[in-house]
This record gives sequence, structure tokens and C-alpha cells, in this order.
Amino acid sequence: MPRKFTQIAFTPAVKVAQEQRGSRQTYARFEQNGPSNDTITPEIEEFIAQMDGFYLGTVGSNGYPYIQFRGGQPGFLKAVDEKTLGFADFKGNVQYVTVGNLDENDKAFLFLMDYRHRRRLKIWGRAMYVEDDSELIESLKLPNYEAEVERVILFHIEAWNWNCPQHIPIRYSEQEVAALQARITELEELLAKKQQI
Repeated sequence: MPRKFTQIAFTPAVKVAQEQRGSRQTYARFEQNGPSNDTITPEIEEFIAQMDGFYLGTVGSNGYPYIQFRGGQPGFLKAVDEKTLGFADFKGNVQYVTVGNLDENDKAFLFLMDYRHRRRLKIWGRAMYVEDDSELIESLKLPNYEAEVERVILFHIEAWNWNCPQHIPIRYSEQEVAALQARITELEELLAKKQQI
């Protein structure tokens, strides 16, 4: 079965570029062999539950892409069903570029980066926002997070692909650094006690 993401990402111009640069034959085989990758697997659901942010891409009526970081507590991006992700959209700078773009073009892209473990996940799909469904908004709200929710965004998955870890720098979040510092302090105290004996 053809991999779905190659049907979206490998446009005729991309295939020409691959041909010109010698990788088309390899990717022609790659396209035809492998899973569809168009549903949320347990591995992806677990990965998403640990993320405290991701990038959302939409396209304006002028054809330009628009990328915006969306952040929250780990797990704020949730699996609604096997083909749908959703998240609470908090009140921000009130430019509404994403909302306006989705009014005209529902094609969207999610880019999730885990710098610490050098993993990245690309997800293609179609997105929509919902502003008047209090039950849905409540189901995607974060407990104990005071930010005002203006709407939810639902993302219907068409394809996904794990990307190569090459060239991803290792970075740690503020919480991870704090945990490491606390562990270092604990070990230094243990070492100091042992040296006193």
C-alpha cells in the first residue's frame, strides 16, 4: 500500500528534483512499500501526550504558509479518535491569522519536535476550528490552566511521517533542567556526606 505522506509531499516538482539529484529510484520503492501512516498509533498517542508544544502550519489566500507555535501543558494536544487530534485554542495576540486562513483553506500541517530525544513527527491533514460547542471545548480544556479558551481546533489526519533525527540538536526544557539540577544537588550532598565519614 502506498505511503500516504508521499502522495501529499512528493508532488510532480519534487519527483523531478529527486530524479535530477539521483534519489527518485529509492523513493519510488519507498512510496510503494510500507504502512499508510494515516491513523494515530499507540506510539504516536504516547508521543503527543508528552509534548508541551508544536508548530501549526496553515496557508493564506495569497499562497504563503503561516507557521505558529502552540504551547500548553504536556498532553494539551489530544487524540479525539484514531484520525483526529484536537486542542484548546487559547486567547493570544488576537491577530486571528490561523482562523482566517482556515476559513479559506483547511489544509494544515503539524510539526512536533522532541529535542531531548531527537525525534520529530510531521502530520499532514485538514483543520477546522469550533467556537460554539461548549461540550467539545470542555473536553479539550486543560485542568488547572487558567488561560482563556476561545475555540478548539480539530485536525483530521491524512498522513504522518517520523523524520530522520540527523541534525536535531539536543535541548532540554526548563523543567528538565530543573530536575537535572535537583538531582545534581542531591548527589553532591550524598558525596559530601560520604567524604565526611
